[in-house]
Amino acid sequence: MQKAKDTIIVGVDMGGTSLRALVVNKKDKIMAEEKVPTNASQKPSGLISDIAALVEKAVRAAGLKLSDLSAVSIGAPGTIDRRGVVRKAPNLGWKDVPLGHELKALVGVPVVVDNDVNMGVVGEHILGAGGRVDEMAGVFVGTGIGGGIIIGGKLYVGSTGGAGEVGHTVLMVDGPVCSCGHRGCAEALASRTAMERDVRAAVGAGRKSLVTEIMKKRNKQRMTSSVICAALKEKDKVMSEVMERAQYYLGVLVANVVNLLDTERVVIGGGIAERMGEDFAAPIRDTAYEYFLRQSDAHRVKIVPGALGDNAGALGAVVLARQRLGKY
Repeated sequence: MQKAKDTIIVGVDMGGTSLRALVVNKKDKIMAEEKVPTNASQKPSGLISDIAALVEKAVRAAGLKLSDLSAVSIGAPGTIDRRGVVRKAPNLGWKDVPLGHELKALVGVPVVVDNDVNMGVVGEHILGAGGRVDEMAGVFVGTGIGGGIIIGGKLYVGSTGGAGEVGHTVLMVDGPVCSCGHRGCAEALASRTAMERDVRAAVGAGRKSLVTEIMKKRNKQRMTSSVICAALKEKDKVMSEVMERAQYYLGVLVANVVNLLDTERVVIGGGIAERMGEDFAAPIRDTAYEYFLRQSDAHRVKIVPGALGDNAGALGAVVLARQRLGKY
């Protein structure tokens, strides 16, 4: 009989607003789940201590001890190297933080670290909409736009661990400035942040929109996915135009990804995709098909919304840990 520590992994999704931990057994079933707000204002050591405390809390909720775990696996924002060092995470203000080493010292079990979107893509590939195909890409739309690449059934990380940054594909050389400092990246044209910028610009130019009213009513400082969907439900013209434009650029982005990598499937993830599903993915798919180099069999490529929702990152972290530790 296999021991618990050979089968149970805690997957952690390190988001900008919350930390989410899932305790998952060998059948990829969730045994326990815990979530706390992300206190990004503290020093890295403090946030890493918060992650360790969250892991321990989740393990206790599953009726286990830390020593019962095979590993802890965490998806973190930013650029991660092969040793589990967060080289750069602008949203956290982190630079060269040895997350894997420090977390392992606190939890006492092996720790796997990779980019949060990579984890989400791996989760969708094995347990969600990816269908375990050999060649797949993921495009996750949120505050920014992240991506991940599956080649030969495995996550492709590149020579330094930074592969998959599809959000920084330049689609408009003289376009709006991106968070990376360049102009016209997909992220600067089609992320939720870009959509909010364009809605606010339209309102500032005198156009009427329900978006700001919805944000105020819901006490939201930012244009969240729920605000976007509420405005679209009310057929807000400004929001509809901004969404249509974003979907167009996402379609062009997906076409570029497929033309470069010849993937057989692309999964569209993130909060907006989770809420809108096929309504979000369909226009992206239609535009992508128009720009595919191989028009004769364009429809062989499946472009689908993600299926795992908020659990994609944490479940993907578990899957990736099993793969890297030889337990999958």
